[in-house]
Amino acid sequence: MADNDCRTNIISATTPLFAAKGLNGVGVRELAGAAGVNLSMISYYFGGKEGLYAAVLTEQFAILEKVEEIEYMENNTLQKFERYVRSTVLRYRKNPYLLSFYTSELTNPTSCFENIVKPAIKRVIEILLDTFNSGLSHDEYRDGLDPNDTVLALAGMINFYFLLEPITVETVDRSQERDEQLINHIMSIFTKGILK
Repeated sequence: MADNDCRTNIISATTPLFAAKGLNGVGVRELAGAAGVNLSMISYYFGGKEGLYAAVLTEQFAILEKVEEIEYMENNTLQKFERYVRSTVLRYRKNPYLLSFYTSELTNPTSCFENIVKPAIKRVIEILLDTFNSGLSHDEYRDGLDPNDTVLALAGMINFYFLLEPITVETVDRSQERDEQLINHIMSIFTKGILK
């Protein structure tokens, strides 16, 4: 097996373990066993468990780079926000472990937080802030809205929806077939509120 393939396979095999147990909840033997490799392979490719965890986080949070696409869209800012919501739904559908890493790193940061997680999340917030400020400067939004609160409310709405999935699984239809309706509801609440 080629070096790159072996490295990729180790990352893929250990991602679910790190997502479920965190960096400190899983040992190197368990990681090597899940990947079907000798312990020395983790040291060889990653320098140890922490290096492997950093590689897993780098792969998981790299998906957030796609948010930069909205900066270059010709659409109005509201359409850009919808694109963000749509891509977030898709991101969680395609990367089922990402939310575990979000919550784990935000509530109990590891040494990877400052170099991998924080910059990735910070960049998304910056893009959303730039988008909102552009809308404000073009009179697309009402005066008096705090840009930080506004973009955090949007990001919070969609991310918290998926965070609560284990609790609401019995009461909320979370099928992919309902994603379009979810996106429309979030955009409606974000733009119009809930009052008549």
